[in-house]
Amino acid sequence: MVKLTTTNTEPKAHSHGLGQIPVSKLDTHGSHDVNDFPVPNGREEEWRFTPMRRLKKLHDWKGEADGTDETVVDAPEGVTVEQVGRDDERLGTAGLPVDRVIAQAYSAFEQATVVTVPRSLVADKAITIDRKGLGGTAFEQLVIDVQPMAEATVIITNTGTGVRAGNLDVHVGEGAKLNLVSLQEWDEDAVEVSQHNARVAKDASFKSVIITLGGDLVRLSPRVSYTGRGGNAELYGLYFAGDKQHHEHRSLIDHNLSHTRSRVDYKGALNGSGAHTVWIGDVIIGEGTEGTDSYEHNRNLQLSDDTRVDSVPNLEIFTGEVQGAGHASASGRLDDIHLFYLRSRGIPEEEARRLIIRGYFLDIVNRIDDEDLRERVMEKVEQKLAAHE
Repeated sequence: MVKLTTTNTEPKAHSHGLGQIPVSKLDTHGSHDVNDFPVPNGREEEWRFTPMRRLKKLHDWKGEADGTDETVVDAPEGVTVEQVGRDDERLGTAGLPVDRVIAQAYSAFEQATVVTVPRSLVADKAITIDRKGLGGTAFEQLVIDVQPMAEATVIITNTGTGVRAGNLDVHVGEGAKLNLVSLQEWDEDAVEVSQHNARVAKDASFKSVIITLGGDLVRLSPRVSYTGRGGNAELYGLYFAGDKQHHEHRSLIDHNLSHTRSRVDYKGALNGSGAHTVWIGDVIIGEGTEGTDSYEHNRNLQLSDDTRVDSVPNLEIFTGEVQGAGHASASGRLDDIHLFYLRSRGIPEEEARRLIIRGYFLDIVNRIDDEDLRERVMEKVEQKLAAHE
């Protein structure tokens, strides 16, 4: 166990990869330099759903990072955990920051954590990264490198308070397999803006499950690209926003190579005055590619009045040789027929509501391999339901 306390200050692919000019309307120019991004005012397409005043100045940062985290990493034998400086060549190689806040985070961090699963190692237990924010503002960088033919599960939990921005870079090597779970269980005053970059190699498998339950404002941007044919990426998400909470998830799958696969499925619920959720799902199927298979789905359940849902699936296809591509989005309230069915069998209304919502989230929760974490997530969901009953 490692305890870290940090104080921070094939066919032709389309041309929007690292360091190249994008041709897609869904992708944006990226840079590690914060000065390459103008200060957003909230009217830009990528910021129009985000309440800028609640970002705690992250979008126009001029201060010094004064935040402190207590991070505990528990890794099985054979897995290495390092604290490295800004000059480490492994940093910033999975994807470029695509907005000013993430570029600021990359420009300002002092040390990064690098977790390496060596070639062919099959980790016998999950790697856990437990981060507790102790207040202030901090900028962070985490790298997870799963080398060829290795297999691992990584569970990241975020609790505590403070303002946090950072990058999570994931490399899944040839033939490797990574299951990644990220739990946002922040205190009610916390702010997090993060970008998750994953590069999936030939015949590799990457599964991400993002659970967002806490925080005043949480904005996460998972992004996937491929470095070899046969790569598979699955992005799952569960979010439950209560009173005045803002939960925003902006995924992008870049099928820049042939014969790659992706699945995206996010489910949300809102219960409480001023609750707001945003899901943006972008998929790009690149020029000259063949045999790509992609589908994305978002559903939202509004459990009370005075909530707002924004759900925007986007699909750009630059080739006619596609195995499958599609998207769907739906938002609404509990089905009265389902409630009537359960109540007609003697189940009280509140218990019936809980059963329906538990079933609604169950297929996402079951994507989590860790039983204790599954129970923890469902308990938190129950607590959020009870708070408004």
